[in-house]
Amino acid sequence: MARIPYADCTRDAVRPLAERIIAERGNLLHLYQMLMHSGPVAEGWLTYLTAIRQKTTLSGALRELIIMRVALLNNAPYEADQHAPIALREGMTQAQLDALNDWANSPLFDAQQRAVLAYTDAMTRQVQVPDAVFAELAALHSHEQIVEITATVAAYNMVSRFLEALQIHSHDAR
Repeated sequence: MARIPYADCTRDAVRPLAERIIAERGNLLHLYQMLMHSGPVAEGWLTYLTAIRQKTTLSGALRELIIMRVALLNNAPYEADQHAPIALREGMTQAQLDALNDWANSPLFDAQQRAVLAYTDAMTRQVQVPDAVFAELAALHSHEQIVEITATVAAYNMVSRFLEALQIHSHDAR
């Protein structure tokens, strides 16, 4: 159960935003129900995460690879629960999802994916990225993609930290 109750999304102050989220996303996930305690934060979050998920040049499979690895590293099951079906729809395989815990020893990931996973690991685990890890990423991606990969790793670290600090879980009652 979450550490604080989910917000009342029918309040006049946040109802229009809640309705917008439902229109754009199909429902109001627990994450957004919690964010709705602060309308400005929820709105900024929605704008930023929509840009990351829908407006970058990254393939959906690469984006979801990053998100799933961040969720695994941060022990954020809600994030993984929400994104595993998306990852499969975007082209990741179940075998890849299953191998993410030990990706470095798995033949299921190509050079591009391995460079992104190493970068994701460095950003998530130690914040500072070693030059060799960055060089591998830079050899395979444009500057635009490097910025988008970096922003995706950073954004989903933010998501998992928010979820885990407030103990937001899929099995919580709405």
